Amino acid sequence: MQTGAWILPDPRPLPPDLEKFLDDGEPPVCVGFGSVRAPRDVARATIGAARALGRRVIVLRGWAGLSPADDGPDCLMIDEADQRALFPRVAAVVHHGGAGTTTAAALAGTPQVVVPQLYDQHYWARRAADLGIWIAHPPAAPTAGSLAEALGQALHPGVAARAASLAGEMRTDGAVVAAQRLIDHMAA
Repeated sequence: MQTGAWILPDPRPLPPDLEKFLDDGEPPVCVGFGSVRAPRDVARATIGAARALGRRVIVLRGWAGLSPADDGPDCLMIDEADQRALFPRVAAVVHHGGAGTTTAAALAGTPQVVVPQLYDQHYWARRAADLGIWIAHPPAAPTAGSLAEALGQALHPGVAARAASLAGEMRTDGAVVAAQRLIDHMAA
């Protein structure tokens, strides 16, 4: 049974330095790998790819410990942020394809480049590509060139339109649906 996403509210505001970065230009690309061991130099490769496309970059350090290639004014590194508040304000998200990050980006209607590392991330990458709402990076290690190609595809207006369309169809009441199913089962 598909219940829909199980989402808890996150009342934290975005940090002031992040708000300022977002307000100071066109929507940037965001890269983060959450708690998953990230591919070597993925932050550097994403920054290079984004710059090649004329985009700024937000690097979410996360538990993966990503770090930027440099401290240029077009790059901001933060430890973490509420993805549901951040992702609607970025041009694209480069990430590992974990269920939570994938859901947050899909709900935001934001194009994605999924660079799966293990387990269910490969499923999410394939599913996303099938839906045409983001790009699954090939299994090889990401480079600035391969990420520029993938980001170029993800930033295409048609991908953004499909991602926005899907966002409007997603359910966010998964916990309520599951609880109701349990209650109904117990009552039967």
